[in-house]
Amino acid sequence: MTSVLSAKHFHDEAAAYKYLEARIWANGRSCPHCGVVDRSSKMEGESTRIGVYKCYACRKQFSVKVGTVFESSHVKLHIWLQAVALLSASKKGMSANQLHRILGVSLKTAWFMGHRIREAMRDGDLAPMGGAGQIVEADETYFGPTEEKKMSPQRKGRPFTKGGRTGPSSKRAIVSLVQRGGKVRSFHVENADKSTVAKIVAENIAHETRLHTDESRLYVEVGTAFASHETVKHSAKEYVRGDVHTNTIEGVFSIFKRGMKGNYQHCKEKHLHRYLAEFDFRYNNRVKLGIDDVARADIALKGIVGKRLTYRTTN
Repeated sequence: MTSVLSAKHFHDEAAAYKYLEARIWANGRSCPHCGVVDRSSKMEGESTRIGVYKCYACRKQFSVKVGTVFESSHVKLHIWLQAVALLSASKKGMSANQLHRILGVSLKTAWFMGHRIREAMRDGDLAPMGGAGQIVEADETYFGPTEEKKMSPQRKGRPFTKGGRTGPSSKRAIVSLVQRGGKVRSFHVENADKSTVAKIVAENIAHETRLHTDESRLYVEVGTAFASHETVKHSAKEYVRGDVHTNTIEGVFSIFKRGMKGNYQHCKEKHLHRYLAEFDFRYNNRVKLGIDDVARADIALKGIVGKRLTYRTTN
């Protein structure tokens, strides 16, 4: 069995540039400065840098990395491609420490590379999920402590409590929607209250969809806007009734939490949305949908354009 990482573009810089150019410039080489297509040429003999072109329209130099999350990085491009392949193939993620050891870069560099790749994995698709005859499961979960205590307006500005305990009040709230047999979409929200959850559900699910949730009252009102709203009562140990269940979304949460606790272990709240994007990306491009590790990494590479991320913006 041949390793995916044995391919030439993972070890040779010139081959890495050719590989990335074939995916980013599949419809023609476009100048990132002026947008003109196929009016540039390679600067043979004029520059020692690999993959540098000069645009005849604006007279500026560029490479395939300009305007992407790779821009201004001193890390070799073939190392970047290795990092993308590793993060794309690891079901529960890969920590900065592990990337640091495998790639031979500093820990700080590995951490920053991870965040840039997660930014590339972020999906901007806002089309409604589901549709006629389709099922979308919705649920909320909590992960990690909030950096500030949440105050309850009903308790005159004091922190939320739950039966004398902190409960989910001191944890980060996540709302996720998953189409049965399809894709997942996750949101980190300040509070998973009725208005917030209802807004997410209404804006992201087509009204012809069958909505499946647990017995939470958060979905009662918004559920009337869909073809049907069917629930299972977990408090009564009812988890499946015919095809009505929330097991799909529970499985998504399980993979996310195992990865966050087992691999990443610590995540600041301001970075949580990128980790959610990473786990959503791998789920949405899984083997069951006909996407293998190589194809998944290529999809991630196509998402690097227009997502400039500097070290300062991640801190």
